[in-house]
Amino acid sequence: MFKTRNGNVVDAKISPGQSFNLTGSKLFTLLTLGLSLGGLILDWTAGRVPLAGVSITLPLLVCALIAAALGYWAVPLLQALKIGQIIREEGPQTHLQKSGTPTMGGLFFVPVGVGVALLWSGLIVRSDDFVSVLAVSIVTLAYGAIGWLDDWKIVRRRSNEGISPRTKLALQIIVGSLFCVWLALSQPESITAISLPLNIVLPLGALFWPLAVFVLVAESNATNLTDGVDGLAAGTCAIALLGLAAIVAPTSVGLMIFCACLSGSCLGFVVHNRNPAAVFMGDTGSLALGGALAAVGLLSQNLWWLFILSGIFFWESLSVIAQVGYYKATKGPNGIGKRLFKMSPFHNHLELSGWTEVQIVATFYLTNAILALLCLAIKI
Repeated sequence: MFKTRNGNVVDAKISPGQSFNLTGSKLFTLLTLGLSLGGLILDWTAGRVPLAGVSITLPLLVCALIAAALGYWAVPLLQALKIGQIIREEGPQTHLQKSGTPTMGGLFFVPVGVGVALLWSGLIVRSDDFVSVLAVSIVTLAYGAIGWLDDWKIVRRRSNEGISPRTKLALQIIVGSLFCVWLALSQPESITAISLPLNIVLPLGALFWPLAVFVLVAESNATNLTDGVDGLAAGTCAIALLGLAAIVAPTSVGLMIFCACLSGSCLGFVVHNRNPAAVFMGDTGSLALGGALAAVGLLSQNLWWLFILSGIFFWESLSVIAQVGYYKATKGPNGIGKRLFKMSPFHNHLELSGWTEVQIVATFYLTNAILALLCLAIKI
């Protein structure tokens, strides 16, 4: 409660969804400023010129502009091709109005980040560093191709069922295994260790390889589960990639540029994906982003830091696992069990609890930014 100039008493409580009058456009502006300022600070503190070729800031901004500009051509094209999203009926009822919104947005923004990263790093980094960028680029595009196949089946069948879960998982494992085979052949044996805080190194030996495949599959599926609210997956991935760019910078300029480029392309995509979304990334985008994060984390031996940066994605996945497990464990004679959450993943629970999409996205952005800062504070 507070008094106005004329002495009237006004209730100062802010109703849900009206907090600070935050809109999708304002949240996007905050994300842009945050990523840009973060890139500048990271470059300055590392002694890099922010707008030079070897930096985080310049490739991030270049890819953001290209992806945003390309979207003004790609989104109408997806609409014309009638590549519309099929909304599952068991999801939040407010999402049904999004049915028909163009999907497969990953087709235009992921290639921007990958293509610019390959071109950029090919011009300024060592040949061995460029091979690393090429490897993670192939993994990114391969996981994007799996996502595209799933999206295409959904659009073609006009149902929410794409390729079978077993087929999807098998393809993810195959791509992950091939990447690990290359990793084993091209990297020294020290790659089988995980670096922990306080300069602790945990040697895993042969156990590293099944863990590596698991990380690739789990990370790609986790980002896929997070992609359920306008701007959520793209923005959180942009923040995670920016943090990962700073972490890998001391050991690989090429991977730093790759992460910066993909972070920027995510930001450019949010121009069209912010609430209310004009396009969705689909599995084409979400699986590619998860594959990129995991591949860079593995190749740079930063799995522990990747885990912290992926805290949001991990929690979203954990909420689904916990929901399904609890439901099955409490199933009664009538075949009906109890639920931990109103709906999973967790962002759906918040939405059914009265949170607006913008509130959810803002909270997740802030949480991911705190996790990134925590990583950088400990690591760098």
